[in-house]
Amino acid sequence: MAHVRLFRHYIHLPFVILGLIDFLVLVLAFSSAVFFRYFGDTSLLVDNFNFLLPSALVFSAVNIVVMIALGVHQARVEEGLSGMMLRTIMGLIVSLPLCGAAYLISSDWLWYLAGDGVLTSASVFGFFLLGIFRTLFFSLVSADAFKRHVLVLGAGVRARQILEDLRTPFNRKGFTLAGFVALPEEPVEIDKKYLVDVPHSLQSYVLTHPIREIVVAVDDRRKGLPMEDLLECKMEGVRIVDGATFYERESRKVALEMITRGWLVFSDGFTVSTVSGFGKRALDILAAATLLLAGLPLMLLTALAIKIEDGLKAPIFYSQERVGLNGRVFKVHKFRSMGTDAEKDGAVWASKNDVRVTRVGDFIRKVRIDELPQIFNVLNGTMAFVGPRPERPMFVEQLIEAIPLYNERHRVKPGLTGWAQLCFAYADNEEDTREKLRYDLYYIKNQSVLLDLLIIIQTVEVVLFKKGSR
Repeated sequence: MAHVRLFRHYIHLPFVILGLIDFLVLVLAFSSAVFFRYFGDTSLLVDNFNFLLPSALVFSAVNIVVMIALGVHQARVEEGLSGMMLRTIMGLIVSLPLCGAAYLISSDWLWYLAGDGVLTSASVFGFFLLGIFRTLFFSLVSADAFKRHVLVLGAGVRARQILEDLRTPFNRKGFTLAGFVALPEEPVEIDKKYLVDVPHSLQSYVLTHPIREIVVAVDDRRKGLPMEDLLECKMEGVRIVDGATFYERESRKVALEMITRGWLVFSDGFTVSTVSGFGKRALDILAAATLLLAGLPLMLLTALAIKIEDGLKAPIFYSQERVGLNGRVFKVHKFRSMGTDAEKDGAVWASKNDVRVTRVGDFIRKVRIDELPQIFNVLNGTMAFVGPRPERPMFVEQLIEAIPLYNERHRVKPGLTGWAQLCFAYADNEEDTREKLRYDLYYIKNQSVLLDLLIIIQTVEVVLFKKGSR
């Protein structure tokens, strides 16, 4: 199994294992730092471990949360171990003041965090121990150890989409593609080099090859599926999964071209209970209030910069109509990042290197400061902290006509940040909007307080590394 599913969200299993290893290693690093600072005797350490443990757990937990925010574990896939360790250094540095703040808040029961040099020593120990244990983990466990060998039944349009969309290392981190099996009378859209010849039956092929999963990606099931053959494979322990479900699991987005309204009706997800709704609202208020307190000095400096660039009479904010929950129109507030006459000829898509953007506006858009006034939209309930980004009514009307299921994104409140913002760059045309909708539908289908919290934490990476900003 290459993925675990927590509260309906798919998480890559090696990330979970690495996270647990890192957590234990950081507990060990902190314990070692305290041992050398205060004890120097193993028996004293054991006698006082019940006092030491809370501090060690808090130190480890804070560092893990910061590492998640900086995308440390995901960096291994695209940046290698060196990139992973560079982000780890940043995470350990950022965690130092946060651990200090934890001590000030908690007072007596985290007193080991206050020790002279303990946090610094623990971070240094942590860096070297993490490097050692991660190197051992990756040397003992090969890159393909957690990957399933997957055979795709079908060679038409749906199969081609799986081949084309799931080709990056990040999208293929959970599986190895064995090939595609074309069905009789099905148009073949797959290159011959990817096709697999099955001379007898799927079962016989599975018995002679290390196939752990068969993905059914047939364009028209009414023409018939080899159900008996698939049943025999399932009885051999091979997992049978629908193409749309496989695509969602591996890419963390919904394949618009593969799904129908029937799939939406019968698939799991797209449900919000009263308890989760209350939890989401509580998280919205907590996150918005925290961001308001932390960002208030930055907001004041931004207002001052806008006035200096455009004059004392120039407006600081601008408001626009956006489409919210159930299609209701509301006013969204932002710091003004364009000239005052930016839309004198009507509304147009924002674009890369947009000439209407001011110098201050160019900076605040890249680091997402222009979005901070939407905190008040979150507090007054017209927006959530996490959800699909709201769009303007005139564009929504066009997109509903052009893109199937686009209106479904209005089943939840729009958000200040969202799953699509983490996973995809800025959308400035219809095709990009279609791609972002795939991520938005994944969020709506699998939404939970845990997923919201994960998105909030990982938004830090978006801001720091300017992913998706324009």
